Amino acid sequence: MQDTGLERKFARFGDGLQVTDGSVIEGYASRFGLTDQGGDMVQKGAYAGSLAALGAAGRRVKMLWQHDPAQPIGVWDEVREDGQGLFVRGRLLEGVAQAREAAALIAAGAIDGLSIGYRTLKAAKNDKGQRLLMELELWEVSLVTFPMLPSARVAAKRETPEADAALRELAAAFEGARLELARR
Repeated sequence: MQDTGLERKFARFGDGLQVTDGSVIEGYASRFGLTDQGGDMVQKGAYAGSLAALGAAGRRVKMLWQHDPAQPIGVWDEVREDGQGLFVRGRLLEGVAQAREAAALIAAGAIDGLSIGYRTLKAAKNDKGQRLLMELELWEVSLVTFPMLPSARVAAKRETPEADAALRELAAAFEGARLELARR
């Protein structure tokens, strides 16, 4: 099986997360300058190229449930870098059953994690052996049950080539549907 490089970083919602009106979510999906358990540190500007490319193509970062490409549960209306990290603001879609369940789970405190799905485009090692992530291709931000490092904003990564292929297929399907709708 070929390693396609899809990685994930998990973060707790923490102090910065707000859920309002039962469906609006905002907070940080990633924080800059913090070393995770895998020895990685996301650098300021790591998402800039990916966010610009998505915007230029008229596409958005996907909001998924538990990294499942078959379960989009909302939309991220705002995804941007600032001095602290990757800030996200979006809406759980009330017409989606899993989104309604996610809202209830968040309100009850049963779900309190975010996880980003991305591919590393540019990285380097520092003198401490940490991998400095300088350029990332951001695919999605998921609501998740178990952040890998509960006390930190950014935690361990996991590589899953099967999820990478599924995300590519889903992205291609969404793009095909968007193009078909644009033709009509």
